Amino acid sequence: MASYQPVTAVLRGLGVLAATSRLDGRATLAEIHRLTGLDKSTILRMLETLEHAGFIVRNDERRSYQVTGKTLQLSAGYDRHQAVGTIVAPALTAFRTAVGWPSDVALFDHDSMLVVETSREPGPMFLNRRPGYRAPVLGTSLGLAYIAHCGERERDAVLTAAAADPAPWNDLARDRDTAERMFETIRRQGYATMSPGYGRQEYDGLIGSLGVPIMRDGRIYAAMNTLFLLNALTVERAVASLLAPLQATATQLAAELARHDAE
Repeated sequence: MASYQPVTAVLRGLGVLAATSRLDGRATLAEIHRLTGLDKSTILRMLETLEHAGFIVRNDERRSYQVTGKTLQLSAGYDRHQAVGTIVAPALTAFRTAVGWPSDVALFDHDSMLVVETSREPGPMFLNRRPGYRAPVLGTSLGLAYIAHCGERERDAVLTAAAADPAPWNDLARDRDTAERMFETIRRQGYATMSPGYGRQEYDGLIGSLGVPIMRDGRIYAAMNTLFLLNALTVERAVASLLAPLQATATQLAAELARHDAE
């Protein structure tokens, strides 16, 4: 519980700064007013204060404002991976309680899928993949679910980088026609599965997985999987029993991440 009432002027200033950033070079007085609801005289005072502090700059020709590089100092202590992990953790716990199988959530990070949260428990059955584990994009259901739904430019960059890596699951990157057919299948059926080669290398062929994108309104935030023992469930049975709750959880997480990004 806060010890003092919030300082209204600070809240208004932060709101104006956030709106200016969101408008990305189109931040006129009228547009900031539309986003914040503040009266224009208040907005102008806040803009002049932020400009004096070096956080925004005015474009006299366009009569608009944009943020400066100094705003990056405001996020120096922010760790998106940790923040996303905190957001998704309760849903992963609930999913495991409901279906009985563990899951991971991962963000795409440069050239791999970075696990930010997991509901795996320590033990030999699933290997204890802690947050921070980097999973290959084309070897895992997490990565395949992500790359099938990301933008074409990003997908092309991922495939180009993967093609130079000799790992067997990256053979897919060296055959673009086969890759595109696989991605189309993933989009059509709504899930990806682990590369057999990766499954043999990491799990001795004992573990299966389903991966789905965490996306909303055409934007992909991350990917989520669930893992299961192949001697307990075939992939077909896993799809029948696990895909719907997996997709429902991914939809829930997409809404939560979208809301977090909007704040």
